[in-house]
Amino acid sequence: MSGPLRPGPSGWRRAATVVLAGRTRLPALLLRRSASQGFMPGAHVFPWRRLLAPTGARPPGPRAAFEEAGVLLLRPRGAPPAPAPAPGRALDPPPGLDAWRERVRRDARRFLHLCAHLDCAPDVWALHAWGGWRTPFSRGLSRRFDTAFFLCCLREPPPVLPDAAEVVGCQWLSPSEATHSFLSKEIWLAPPQFYELRRLENFASLSDLHKFCLDGALEGLERWLPVTLVTADGMLQLLPGDELYVEDADSLEEVLSTEKKTEEIMKEGKKFHRIVMYNKYLYNLHVTISSENKHIYPKNYVVGASRL
Repeated sequence: MSGPLRPGPSGWRRAATVVLAGRTRLPALLLRRSASQGFMPGAHVFPWRRLLAPTGARPPGPRAAFEEAGVLLLRPRGAPPAPAPAPGRALDPPPGLDAWRERVRRDARRFLHLCAHLDCAPDVWALHAWGGWRTPFSRGLSRRFDTAFFLCCLREPPPVLPDAAEVVGCQWLSPSEATHSFLSKEIWLAPPQFYELRRLENFASLSDLHKFCLDGALEGLERWLPVTLVTADGMLQLLPGDELYVEDADSLEEVLSTEKKTEEIMKEGKKFHRIVMYNKYLYNLHVTISSENKHIYPKNYVVGASRL
């Protein structure tokens, strides 16, 4: 499934992720989820939060960044954005950070109370809609999320204070650094994080990324629902536009499978939009389709044969 972002079916749990990009070498903030978490335990992810209410009432991006990372994406009241705003700047954490974070975790409306206490407003002007991902069907998986992705360009990486509960560590990593750490098994990336980091590799600087967001990235928003294809020796996650993608993926309640090996499947096809997963720490990314709008696809990424 692809197309404009819109509310998902009631059966999906809505969530939001904010990709924080800093100035130096375009690093993105990755948080390490606690091993005790039920969803993606131990994974390195962008700040993420399940939504329990309409996003208009409780800004999802700023709240996710605050709850998990202690990063305040706020703007002082009376400071409206310029016509072409520059990259934002996070505020310093408030006194009593842990107490405020616990209040917000118990009741999301408390985030707006924090904003009032600091005489600030959520800096929604600094957030740019970036796309979205849905959790693919998997046997035995009871929780599936419809996650909107936002991107925020910051003039400099702010201090990060993980909550030590859901998040136990953090790193600012460039796309190439994150990919190297993943292949070296220093961190683990779920396919959406791997894909989005490879998308960021298209931009040489923070200013290029910010300009892309300002110049109409909304025209190219896509929401991906991967379809899983299990091969004889690995797994593929197929994305919209791939020649093997199932167009009624919304209603697909099974994992596709084949007795063919991954190499056979790859040799037979030409129109690719897929992540090839050889094991937990080894992905290839193949994109041969072209965008009909301003969406930016990641470039092909294929590891050396010695790793296979």
